[in-house]
Amino acid sequence: MRRSQSVRRMLRHQRRPSELQLVSMIDIFTVLVTFLLMTAVFSRTVILELKLPPANTEFKEPPPGLQLEITVRNDSLQVGDRNSGPLKTFASKDGAYDLDGLSQYLQQVKARFPEKTEATILLEPQTPYDTVVQVMDRIRVLEVNAGLNVVQYELFPDISIGDAPIVAQNGAASAPANGAAPAGAAKR
Repeated sequence: MRRSQSVRRMLRHQRRPSELQLVSMIDIFTVLVTFLLMTAVFSRTVILELKLPPANTEFKEPPPGLQLEITVRNDSLQVGDRNSGPLKTFASKDGAYDLDGLSQYLQQVKARFPEKTEATILLEPQTPYDTVVQVMDRIRVLEVNAGLNVVQYELFPDISIGDAPIVAQNGAASAPANGAAPAGAAKR
């Protein structure tokens, strides 16, 4: 019995191995790569260099002049001098820190002490990381809108971080839990 022509054609097609359509695949990949490159968001990672004190430092008499300290508490920000004590306190408003007030005050300090580049941030143990970054940014640079551009001016870029002195019920500062001396205390 003879097979029909359509059955023979079908058998012939079944015996041949199927071919890959490489040209079509290359076209699809070209379009895909172009689309991904055009829609990709390239981000910039900023690395801050922190100057932390060495583990075992001996007490040295500080040079005369301002030694800027910013203490971050749960309910306020406090700017002070290590030698003379607090200069200005910024209370939290509606649970948010007054970072604009801090920035304005630091601009005034920078105007009086233009050669100063060092500042110390003293943190309470449960201070959120986001708060630390926001305070550091406000201490490091001042951002001013100039038309469509944002111009940055250096305030106090050399930042050190430490533990805030613990404030007792009566308002007196005591040593932090790790045994370090409070900011204004001197070794004997």
